[in-house]
Amino acid sequence: MSGHLLRALAGVAVAGAAHAGVNAALLRRPPADPPPVTRAVTVVLPVRDEADQVAGCLEALLDQRGLARLRVVVVDDGSTDGTAGVVRAVTDPRVQLVTAPPPPPGWLGKPHACAVGAAAAEAAAEVLVFVDADVRLFPDAIAAAVAVLDEHRLDLVSPWPRPLAVRAAERLVQPLAPWLWTTTLPLRLAERSSRPSLAAANGQFLVVRRGAYARAGGHAAVRGEVLEDIALLRAVKRAGGRGVPIDGSRLAACRMYEGWAAVRDGYAKSLWASVGGTPAGGLAAAAALTAVYVVPPLAAVRGSRAGLVGYLAGVAGRVASARASGGRAWPDALAHPLSVLALDALMLRSVRGRRRGTLRWRGRPVDATRPPASETMGP
Repeated sequence: MSGHLLRALAGVAVAGAAHAGVNAALLRRPPADPPPVTRAVTVVLPVRDEADQVAGCLEALLDQRGLARLRVVVVDDGSTDGTAGVVRAVTDPRVQLVTAPPPPPGWLGKPHACAVGAAAAEAAAEVLVFVDADVRLFPDAIAAAVAVLDEHRLDLVSPWPRPLAVRAAERLVQPLAPWLWTTTLPLRLAERSSRPSLAAANGQFLVVRRGAYARAGGHAAVRGEVLEDIALLRAVKRAGGRGVPIDGSRLAACRMYEGWAAVRDGYAKSLWASVGGTPAGGLAAAAALTAVYVVPPLAAVRGSRAGLVGYLAGVAGRVASARASGGRAWPDALAHPLSVLALDALMLRSVRGRRRGTLRWRGRPVDATRPPASETMGP
């Protein structure tokens, strides 16, 4: 490889690290002592075979402070493991269990479950909160997120929960999601811009104004999207709203996948759609990341100073994003090239599965165009 090209790649890595540092400083942070929320808030909790998770999630939701009018709608999306029984055992009158019918043609399971939950929300609810069962909210989480929503006149905020990664595969892959948007998304521009392409969101914890949700078409507008969280923010933007990811490290925590098998299958279902919404876009993104964050470290091993600069820049970007998201910085950031290679492997698996039509999640195909309707993706 020519020295000019290597220096160019290292330069891109340096620019990415600098941008991550700027975003880490600009990231909207919730107040430590948020004001009470007097408006009605409805939390929608879609669940499918979450018997081991739903009780802990509900306990944290019902422990929320500063919410005068809280309601939790749990949507059971065809669970077969006793999830509904666990929910029924919770006697708090603020909790309502709704059974979702099979998704209609053209719908994936999670968007459909979220739509069912939103439809069941009381008419007075001005704020809708969507939470996944593996998320644990801290006591002031919802009130603090609403405070950011109000202070900055936003329509949707996506507090990014603190990522909990324990095993090696989790520590390699899980931090890449916040790293990608801190490195590539100009937060302030994304917040002000109506361009749908300038969007990042995490469906683990979303807070949206009911009016903005309705104007965007709700989850019906993203019925067939495997990445329904980002698609929902884009729909809100198209309808004239504003939204952005915010610091959720002090509001919630989530161990999304446990071990390599869960990481592999969880990312395979959606990575192909993560960049450009096409398998080709995903492969192009993987190739670009490899060029910028793997090639320079390989050159550094052979004594290249430019390669060393590129490697250190990648590490610095990971540290910046870890500090912004509450993740583990050391020594995990040092393995950043290995993380990118792991992402490459997952992307190839995802693209291959998409082309073959073999991607599945929780027993359902990840394709809204494939019959029967009862076999679409769940949460």
